[in-house]
Amino acid sequence: MSRRRSLQARIDDYLAERRRQGFRLRSGDAFLSRFARFVAAKRHRGPLTAELMAEWVRTAKDGNGDAGTWARSWGRLRHFICYLQQFEPDTELPEASLFGPEPGRVAPHIYHDDEIVELLAAARTLGPTGSIRPFTYETLFGLMASTGLRVSEAIHLRDADVDLKRGMLTIRQTKFAKSRQLPIHPSTVKALGCYRRQRERHLPTTAGMPFLISSRGRRLGLPLSDRQVHRVFTGLRERLGWINRGGHEAPRLHDLRHTFAVRRLMRWYADGAEIDQKMLALATYMGHAEIFYTYWYLTGVPELMAITARRFEQFADLAGDDDA
Repeated sequence: MSRRRSLQARIDDYLAERRRQGFRLRSGDAFLSRFARFVAAKRHRGPLTAELMAEWVRTAKDGNGDAGTWARSWGRLRHFICYLQQFEPDTELPEASLFGPEPGRVAPHIYHDDEIVELLAAARTLGPTGSIRPFTYETLFGLMASTGLRVSEAIHLRDADVDLKRGMLTIRQTKFAKSRQLPIHPSTVKALGCYRRQRERHLPTTAGMPFLISSRGRRLGLPLSDRQVHRVFTGLRERLGWINRGGHEAPRLHDLRHTFAVRRLMRWYADGAEIDQKMLALATYMGHAEIFYTYWYLTGVPELMAITARRFEQFADLAGDDDA
């Protein structure tokens, strides 16, 4: 009889197989390795049981996780257990619904063009007078709207990452630890060039300096902080009083990224493009770790869901004609 392989070895095999299928799963290593350590600490011997799995899931966030956290963890663990059963049939397969349904992603607020115009105009009114601050925030919000960058990616841009001659941004060490280059529209190139000239009136360009700079006191020339950016955005949002069309409490800064993706897809639909052929390009441009994050827009955003439904109705009508 062959010796049972270690749980960590099975996890390594599973992750390697998923990567061969095109999944990146950078967080999967740590997630499943924590489960392996938990099982070892329990000195568990023999087949894995559903009871043991459920006990580990409940330890998420030191036992302070909520139902949504447990459901997500349960779904990820169960996917691995289904794989494991091929090789160790005596492994218990837990019920999918033990912790309830996994919470879905919440529909974002998709900005209208006039809302983005209002946001940029409001940023230009920021004080103090004569400061680079209003130019910085107008450029930041405009850059996010025109490229779909995450706020963290935008505020961590270095001046050397902004190549206006080639019309290219270099995004380094992103959320999933992979750099990428993004071509940008000529209008964006022009706006970034204007900002750089404004910035140089306040601070000379030096090696390694951030592209978007703080302007207050000792922070002059340092990168913007995430907290600082969100505080400014929240103040402008409350002043503008937009009607919220998303599932969150209010329109968010991150929704500029969602808006970029949705607008791009809607243009492709209008042009009659083959969406499946375009999805990989959009996923790469946005830095999605897995393409299903990109496909989510087709079913998770009302604007695109309506277009998808119309396309399906047209397809159904054609299929009905063929059957007649």
